[in-house]
Amino acid sequence: MWLRTGCDITFDVSMDTPFILMLRPRSGTQQWVARESYTLKPSVPAIEYTDTYGNLCQRLVAPPGEFSISTSADILTADDIGVSPGAPFDDVRMLPDSVLTYLLPSRYCESDKFIDLGREIVADATPGYDQVAAIASWIRSNIRFNPDSIHFQLSAVEVNQQREGVCRELAHLGIALCRGLCIPARMVVGYLHELEPMDFHAWFEAYVGGRWHTFDPTQPYPKGGRVTVAYGRDAADVAIFNQFGPALYPRAMSVHVEMLATAPD
Repeated sequence: MWLRTGCDITFDVSMDTPFILMLRPRSGTQQWVARESYTLKPSVPAIEYTDTYGNLCQRLVAPPGEFSISTSADILTADDIGVSPGAPFDDVRMLPDSVLTYLLPSRYCESDKFIDLGREIVADATPGYDQVAAIASWIRSNIRFNPDSIHFQLSAVEVNQQREGVCRELAHLGIALCRGLCIPARMVVGYLHELEPMDFHAWFEAYVGGRWHTFDPTQPYPKGGRVTVAYGRDAADVAIFNQFGPALYPRAMSVHVEMLATAPD
């Protein structure tokens, strides 16, 4: 399907403030970016680089006053995410070098603390894809997805204790449980068509059967219409913005995703 995605973010800046933004999707095996616009007001010099995980990052200094970022992109992406029941577990000895980092504990995904719970959850599942599907189903049944949750920036341990969280918290728990079973898992941030309420969204991918597969504990069924903006070990790697200086939160932020009836001209 063709999707038009974008966001508008406005900050009130009190002093020259360095930013690192992560707002540009890139073309790859799962999506094709046909058109894109990226506007900074006021217009300031920006340097783009690719981080360790292949994400497009924009580095700039915002001046004092109102500073806004507006993005828009037309992207061809899959109608569905596909499922692969029975896809086998990949022995660690055979994993690609680039995947190994997604086996390790990270700031928000304390996978070493979830080995026993993970084994309990997947006790009756075939090693590989079916284990990850069991984990996603368990989270869906036991952890409340609450977009308005007061719990924020929780690690996997904390969200398991609180039993609720926003999308990224549920992804953290899924990632930690997978890694505790020696299944590589990574966080994904981007857009999801028909997400309610509309916002940036987070889910996770697990590496089984020789490739990455999408899992989203917040959704009742496998749902396509996804646009990836960033991959990482956890939320610390995929923030859509980081500022360095006085703490800044957007004065206003809106996210939009719409399906296009035809391919863009």
